[in-house]
Amino acid sequence: MPTPVSSDLYTQVQHFYARQMQALDEGRLEEYTQTFTKDGSFQHSPDIAPAVGRDAILEELRSFLKKYQDNPTQRRHFFNQMVLEPQEDGSIRSTVYALIVRVRPNERPEVWPSTVVHDVIEVTDGEILLRSRSVSYDQLV
Repeated sequence: MPTPVSSDLYTQVQHFYARQMQALDEGRLEEYTQTFTKDGSFQHSPDIAPAVGRDAILEELRSFLKKYQDNPTQRRHFFNQMVLEPQEDGSIRSTVYALIVRVRPNERPEVWPSTVVHDVIEVTDGEILLRSRSVSYDQLV
């Protein structure tokens, strides 16, 4: 069984994810991209190559959200069942279940999709940043 992280670090990562997801859900994309290392990578769709670097991540997010311009959709990301595993290089591997709730005006909320988020986290001087994020979709398994 992997060595557990401290309860303080676990709580810090939970707060990090809460702030990060609220920034994404509220459309504060620049703030969201600042949660990655300068050379961080982000792959949220299996058929799209990872975006590498904050500028590329920002461009990918803007491109993705364009398809919702004429169809207003509020998304809420819910992270739970977080497992943190320290790595030999000092990073932390994080595996999180994520449900994304989509809400359109005058419609019932729907859970879509159900995913697993795979992150590599760096903690430097108390600052938490993502080195990488990849998302796998349960319906594609």
